[in-house]
Amino acid sequence: MTLPTSASPNHDDLRSALRALCAGFAPEYHRKHAQDGTYPSEFIDALTRDGWLAAMIPESYGGAGLGLTEASVIMEEINRGGGNAGHCHGQMYNMGTLLRHGSDAQKARYLPDIASGKLRLQSMAVTEPTTGTDTTKIKTTARRDGDRYVINGQKVWISRLEHSDLMILLARTTPLAEVKKKSHGMSIFIVELSKALGQGMDILPIRNMVGHETHEVFFDNLEIPAENLIGEEGMGFRYILDGLNAERTLIAAECIGDGYWFLEHAADYANERVVFDRPIGQNQGVSFPLARAYVNVEAANLMRFEACRRFDAQEDCGAQANMAKLLSADASWEAANACLQTHGGFGFAEEYDIERKFRETRLYQVAPISTNLILSYVAEHVLGLPRSF
Repeated sequence: MTLPTSASPNHDDLRSALRALCAGFAPEYHRKHAQDGTYPSEFIDALTRDGWLAAMIPESYGGAGLGLTEASVIMEEINRGGGNAGHCHGQMYNMGTLLRHGSDAQKARYLPDIASGKLRLQSMAVTEPTTGTDTTKIKTTARRDGDRYVINGQKVWISRLEHSDLMILLARTTPLAEVKKKSHGMSIFIVELSKALGQGMDILPIRNMVGHETHEVFFDNLEIPAENLIGEEGMGFRYILDGLNAERTLIAAECIGDGYWFLEHAADYANERVVFDRPIGQNQGVSFPLARAYVNVEAANLMRFEACRRFDAQEDCGAQANMAKLLSADASWEAANACLQTHGGFGFAEEYDIERKFRETRLYQVAPISTNLILSYVAEHVLGLPRSF
């Protein structure tokens, strides 16, 4: 069944086209890649060929010229169709940093090839093993040396590197001890991976429970051209916030897609599965958890669209992006548990795909930002409470 949703009717054509594309890739396809830990290249190629991953690139550079709202619908529909948008969502939110803060020369150089699929911008290197989400304490440095920057340091949980041509890198260009405000002194760079790997940049894969391709990255005197600096030196933290707000909103949309996937599968099963001579969905112990999960997915969906609206209008959307991510991650996780419980033992069988989607959606209680840090943000920035760290 297809559940009614609070989605905007303005996107019906977009959703129909995406659902047709996703229907061309059977559950077995995504299941096989998840089991083998491989990348669904054919699926990503199809999305690229039809222009979905260039949605936010302006038409003047070969893209569709759409907003974060439409990009979020694309991510939602991928997950609602049984796929995993985590394989390609980086291209959507990483692009925001380049779109909003890159020079005309940088945009002319990279965006047309990204739009056509010749280049992929799938990776953003921010997180470090000793600092986590305490971004202002990063230790990776970029030292100016003539017409180049020399990069040294380490990053962790950097996704899709083996399926990306470009990476956004955050590094310190001024030591923390020398800046008046701890968020200053960091800069953003474009790294061309074909020129970096083995030339001062090395990667080590991290095996993980959701089959999400991610790596540890090591920089040892990696040289990149000074022209690859995005915007003004030292202002990278402010620039990257645009990308982080987009990331959190798109992750929210993916969780919404997961939530609907779980609820649609659970409702179908609860109507079909007969025990004690009646469908199990007739039992309130089954139906009430599903109804509650649906209510929460719908509510989270509305916050997702508000975050998108503010982002597209270039209004402050930090609180809305964070709240959308928290509500959506919680709602999808609630739906996942209700779906698994509804299916009983069959929910653990690989052929039903529930255990795969269950693991995938659990990730978003932690990444790209944990629920506790979102609550800390809201407490400080919305409620005006004392900073807790």
